[in-house]
Amino acid sequence: MEKKNIDWSNLGFGYMKTDMRYVSNFKDGKWDDGVLTEDSNIVISECAGVLQYAQTCFEGLKAYTTEDGKIVCFRPDLNADRMIDSAKRLEMPVFPKEKFIDAVVETVKANAAYVPPYGSGATLYIRPYMFGSSPVIGVKPADEYQFRIFTTPVGPYFKGGAKPIVIKVSDFDRAAPNGTGNIKAGLNYAMSLHAIVTAHEEGYAENMYLDPKTRTKVEETGGANFIFITKDNKLVTPKSDSILPSITRRSLVYVAKEYLGMEVEEREVYLDELENFAECGLCGTAAVISPVGKIVDHGKEICLPSGMDEMGEVTKKLYDTLTGIQMGRIEAPKGWIKVIE
Repeated sequence: MEKKNIDWSNLGFGYMKTDMRYVSNFKDGKWDDGVLTEDSNIVISECAGVLQYAQTCFEGLKAYTTEDGKIVCFRPDLNADRMIDSAKRLEMPVFPKEKFIDAVVETVKANAAYVPPYGSGATLYIRPYMFGSSPVIGVKPADEYQFRIFTTPVGPYFKGGAKPIVIKVSDFDRAAPNGTGNIKAGLNYAMSLHAIVTAHEEGYAENMYLDPKTRTKVEETGGANFIFITKDNKLVTPKSDSILPSITRRSLVYVAKEYLGMEVEEREVYLDELENFAECGLCGTAAVISPVGKIVDHGKEICLPSGMDEMGEVTKKLYDTLTGIQMGRIEAPKGWIKVIE
């Protein structure tokens, strides 16, 4: 299969239209069989539920070319599970798990020419999403929905390596104590936009959100979970009912325990203990791990011992091991890698 004529090494992290996308519609209480289409446009009512009351959720995962030339996806079953949780919370119909995985496989196969070659540093980003498509004027769930998947080739999140970033403790709350912080709802990201634009204007790369109830505990950023490394090399991750259960974070926890023999703590992490950690990182699909060199809490600078020059030693081991698994250089745990072709 001949690849598209794309300068893979100079791809940014942005949208590029690919040949095919997957579409399935929910009507009269059931999902149709779903189809692949070349049409990238969506036509919906001006009164569609997604436009009036933000009834939408999404997922994000990647397809890779491994060292032995296979096209694979990383743990798509967990993306399917998380979208099921999101749909239930937003009173949307569940898109069946096996149907979700099959749709991902079908869409990636149809766009295999856009999957970057091994060693290019680029990947094929996959975006499954669902939204209320029928007219809704009273505040209630829509009656009809559309599930779609598009793909786009993307470059490495960090050009020239993952340099440590500076983040700030935000004055904004990311989620309510009993809200939607633990699902991947579009509305969560909409409310974070002002906070991240403000942070960027102030010279920070990201926000550190605290728990909305007491504002004493670390939760996550607008789009990634935190990991911390203690001075005696333990991995610590914040535990909260109002943060998104990151698939990357869960995978790093397993890698730390089973591959690197590290002790792991999933617990509440308090703002006033940050200065005791040796390393910090943000973990998610896009970058895997973004190292943090400094946290600024209203003028107080918390400088991580790992510094501002490069990723911390333990964080680098976690990063190298997980990306090695994803790219086929290291044997993966059973069920983690879905071979497309």
